[in-house]
Amino acid sequence: MKNNNGKINTNKIKKHNIPPIFSKDSKILILGSFPSVISRDREFYYANPKNRFWSVLGAVFNDMVPEDTEGKKMFLQKHKIALWDVVACCEIESSKDSSIKNITPNNIEYVLNNSSVEKIFTNGKTADKLYDKFFKDKIKLFKQNLPSTSPANASYRLENLILIWKEKINKEKNGKK
Repeated sequence: MKNNNGKINTNKIKKHNIPPIFSKDSKILILGSFPSVISRDREFYYANPKNRFWSVLGAVFNDMVPEDTEGKKMFLQKHKIALWDVVACCEIESSKDSSIKNITPNNIEYVLNNSSVEKIFTNGKTADKLYDKFFKDKIKLFKQNLPSTSPANASYRLENLILIWKEKINKEKNGKK
């Protein structure tokens, strides 16, 4: 947001402070938009207990929902999942995706060049829209949007999210389109 002098308000500029999680064996990349305030404070993805991301992934992969950061990292490695966000730096109010502007994207190619990622899934409409804006013409991998696991996405109950995520991820995992 610009102040009265026409300059960007640096109080709202936030930098992504969580490194990507991936290994050379990662097969899928799940991209969010930008970490929430809670995730930035705790320095790990989907740290807000109201976000349904970890519950959804546990159900999709028929595994226990990891409780702590180390357990979450092990879960991702076990299931060959890479995790990052589209945005590296932006202006944002609180955790509102709708307020994101003045974006610098992350270097998604870094993860792709150092892993075995074959498919990309975006978590929510904002992540999908931003991925398309910055990477659609550069990255030629399969990409599928999934409904957001954010608590702000109240139109989806947990059961519905699990069904949709499971169908889309398993369909792609098994090579079907």
